[in-house]
Amino acid sequence: MNNSTNSSRSDTPAVATTVVNGDVSLAVFEQGNPTGPTLVLVHGWPDTHQLWDRVVPLVSDKFRVIRYDSRGAGQSTVPAAVADYRLALLAQDLFAVIDAVSPGEPVHVLAHDWGSVEAWEAVCEPDARRRIASFTSVSGPNLDHLGTWTRRGFVDPTPGKVWKRLTQAVASAYTVLFQTPVLGPLPFRLGMDRIWPQFLRFFEGQDPKAVHSAPTLRADMVNGLKLYRANIRAKLGNPAQRRTDVPVQLILGLHDKAVRPVGYEDTEEWVSDLRRREIPSGHWSPISHPEDLARLTTEFVTSVIERGASEESAAIS
Repeated sequence: MNNSTNSSRSDTPAVATTVVNGDVSLAVFEQGNPTGPTLVLVHGWPDTHQLWDRVVPLVSDKFRVIRYDSRGAGQSTVPAAVADYRLALLAQDLFAVIDAVSPGEPVHVLAHDWGSVEAWEAVCEPDARRRIASFTSVSGPNLDHLGTWTRRGFVDPTPGKVWKRLTQAVASAYTVLFQTPVLGPLPFRLGMDRIWPQFLRFFEGQDPKAVHSAPTLRADMVNGLKLYRANIRAKLGNPAQRRTDVPVQLILGLHDKAVRPVGYEDTEEWVSDLRRREIPSGHWSPISHPEDLARLTTEFVTSVIERGASEESAAIS
C-alpha cells in the first residue's frame, strides 16, 4: 500500500493510498479518528468515494474512515472486459482493501447501491466474519436473495405477491437498457454527466449543490454499466443460496424509486443477525440524508462492538 497526501471535502484531510488486487489498483482514502473502529465506505454507480462527502464529517470523530474508488471508477483501474466486473472480483477488491488497512481486526462496512451489492457478495463468503464485523446496507440488494424472492412470488402466486414483484420490476426496468451494449452507454457518452446534479433534482429532489461528482463522471457512467452486464442476468436468472452470520443492518429508503423495500421481505432467512431501519429518503440518501446514515450506522456499530465485548467477558468468566 503506497501513501501520499490528498485533500477531500471533509473536516480533516485525507491520506490517499493505493491497494493492489491482481491487475487492479484501487485508490483508497483514509481520514478520521486513527484510534477509532475502522469504517469502510463503498460507493455505487456512477459515483466515486466522493459520494460520502456529506457523511464523512459526521462520523470522523468516532471512526477511522476508509473509502475507495471501486474498479472502473474515479482514480482506480478501469478494466476493459465485462467479465472483470463480476461480483466475485468486486468482493475480492473489498477484501483486499480490508486486508491492507486493517490486517489484524475486522472492519465495519457501510455501502450504497452497487457498493452494497458487492458488499453483500463479500459478507456471504464463508470466512467473511474474519474481515467484516458488521455491514450496513443502503439501497443495494443481494442479487441472489432478490432473484430467489422474485422466483418464489410466481411459484405460489397471489395478487399481492405478483404486484410486489411487478413494482420492483418496473423500478428496475432501466437496468434492461443499461445492459444493452450500444444503447445503454449512449446518453452518458452524449454528456449526461453535465446535467447529473439537475437530473438528481428532477429524479428525487436532490439539492444540486450537494452533489459532489468526480471529474471522471462521464467515463464512470459508461464503464460502470459493465456491472449490470456482468451480473444482473447471471445472478437473477440462477440465484444461489447465500447466507451470512455477519450482523447486517438494512437502511431502507421509503421513497427509493430504484430499489423497493419489498425486495427485502425474505432477508431474515439469509441473515442470522438482521436489523431493519427506515428513513424518509430516495435512492441517494448519502447526499440527501447523511445525518440519518451517520446516526444509524454509529448506533449499529456501537451495539455490535458492545455485544462482542459482553460476549467476550462472559466467555472469560
